[in-house]
Amino acid sequence: KYLQLSTSINNHTMVNILTAVQGSQSDVVPIRRALISVSDKTDIVSLATYLSEKHNTELLSTGGTAKKLREAGLKVIDVSEYTGSPECLDGRVKTLHPKVHGGLLGVRGNEVHEKEMKENGIGMIDLTILNLYPFEATVAKGGSFEQCIENIDIGGPSMLRSTAKNHISTTIVTAPSQYPLLQATLEKHGGTTLSIRKQFACAAFALSASYDSAIANWFSQQPLGTEEEAPKPVVTRVYNHEFPLKYGCNPHQKPASISSVGAKPLPFQILNGVPGYINLLDAVNAYQLVKELREATDLPAASSFKHVSPAGAAVAVPLTDVEKQAYEITAEKSATLTPVALAYLRARNADPMCSFGDFAAVSDIVDEPTAKILKVEVSDGIVAPGYTPEALAILKKKKGGKFIVLEATKDYVPEEREYREVYGMTFSQKRNDVLITKDHMTNVVTQNGSSDKGGMSDSAVRDMIVSSICIKYTQSNSVGFAKNGMMVGVGAGQQSRVDCVKLASKKVHTWFLRQHPKVLGLKFKEGVKRQDRVNARVRYIEGDFTPEERVRWEAQFDSVPESLSAEEKDAFMKTLEDVTLTSDAFFPFRDSIDHASKTGVKYVVQPGGSVLDGEVTKACDEYGMAMCHTGVRLFHH
Repeated sequence: KYLQLSTSINNHTMVNILTAVQGSQSDVVPIRRALISVSDKTDIVSLATYLSEKHNTELLSTGGTAKKLREAGLKVIDVSEYTGSPECLDGRVKTLHPKVHGGLLGVRGNEVHEKEMKENGIGMIDLTILNLYPFEATVAKGGSFEQCIENIDIGGPSMLRSTAKNHISTTIVTAPSQYPLLQATLEKHGGTTLSIRKQFACAAFALSASYDSAIANWFSQQPLGTEEEAPKPVVTRVYNHEFPLKYGCNPHQKPASISSVGAKPLPFQILNGVPGYINLLDAVNAYQLVKELREATDLPAASSFKHVSPAGAAVAVPLTDVEKQAYEITAEKSATLTPVALAYLRARNADPMCSFGDFAAVSDIVDEPTAKILKVEVSDGIVAPGYTPEALAILKKKKGGKFIVLEATKDYVPEEREYREVYGMTFSQKRNDVLITKDHMTNVVTQNGSSDKGGMSDSAVRDMIVSSICIKYTQSNSVGFAKNGMMVGVGAGQQSRVDCVKLASKKVHTWFLRQHPKVLGLKFKEGVKRQDRVNARVRYIEGDFTPEERVRWEAQFDSVPESLSAEEKDAFMKTLEDVTLTSDAFFPFRDSIDHASKTGVKYVVQPGGSVLDGEVTKACDEYGMAMCHTGVRLFHH
């Protein structure tokens, strides 16, 4: 009947490989007999009625499904009657019978199979419709070990695999979502096509793999009840394809797609636009950041992301009059700012050049004022827990209707362990689910800021939380500066920590110098676009024009502005105070503190743990800074 082939795999283990069993093949197979056993009875009566009335299909069923179909007036044969064997062992044995599996596995057109089926009274079963016992739901509801074991389906997966294996002739249906396609195919062709049978078989094997994966993963976490060490589990992961992407990080990286994990939904749904690979990386990181800021500060929060690091992040803190000028917020517009709009306005203005083409995230429902701010900014998309109808209508029109709008899945909780595949290896780790709060800011190691010196102000603690959570979602090494509830400089992805400080400090200088009277007084020609004004102010502050660049820059003004001298910049920077500096890991040397002293830093927060912590603390004391050790490193890669 078959040829046994021996092959060597995995440390020379010998296995036997079977040759294919031959038979006839038909594209369209009529459904003369169907076996139906479902726990999810959605639309099953209408489908069974269609099969019985339109295709004269004989219906086999079990238990509650048979009862429901009979109540609808359908003629149903119990599987126990069909097999001649009663259900037994508390229902554990219902369909495990040769007349069931022989009817599913028998190869049509194979003389030996057909002869044996006839001799044993086995009829062909053309269609199986089933669901599996709700094992994962039982575990999720906190079922006991014994209850979880009882909800491991045996008969269902067996029929599923038998039907799917013999998909050349038999059709397996495992979800109500497949019913419309099945019915449409039957209506058009009078039977199922090979293409549909393959499609359904693929889905069935994926379901089987997912189901067994959930059981194996759960079982591996159970205690053995002995002192023996449990064997290291084989981790099985099931990814469900959700939608394709145009490409991955780069246009040549095709194909690309997004999948959900196991039975969990995606953490968002798409309301508008077509997100790309990097858009979604930005979105999921940005949303985690604002969600944690909201939880830790009890204030609406927002972030502006580019290439998987925040260009800015903020909570809703009222603007000063000078900030309103620098961010081009008129008195009329200021009066309309809601807390959510205020948070995004601050996040966007931390580094408006880097935020060009950002992906935004906010912690609260997006309202119309927030949508109106986004409307005038160059941005790729936004993720939020929801949108007012007015806000959604505005955002859907942005970028000619291509603006990406994602709605976060309510109460979404990611798995505790996360996985990443790189160059043939799978990395796994416990998710970094630590929430930075004010409780992390109590270990003050400097002379300033200690309880006997009056402690930290509420605004200082707030800025420490904002900067720490922001840095948690910034590519390491990273440091960040915060003031007034917003990031004012982020230094990401540098190998040297002091270089992170220098990079972020430069951004702080630019942010603060945008408030210099000369910058606020720049007179642009009418018609110069908003982003061009932003860029022109930054270049005015930097001042390092090439001759060709200066010509184009000067053309944007009614009259050529007087230069902003180095002395004027230095003098203005000396007025900056109460800035917070956060680092994702300890400062190995005092050089970062020395450099930060030029940027108005009064508060420092870092994990601590360096052999030179004493020197770093001494440097803070010399500059009159207050420093906390959180004890939590926040590397992000």
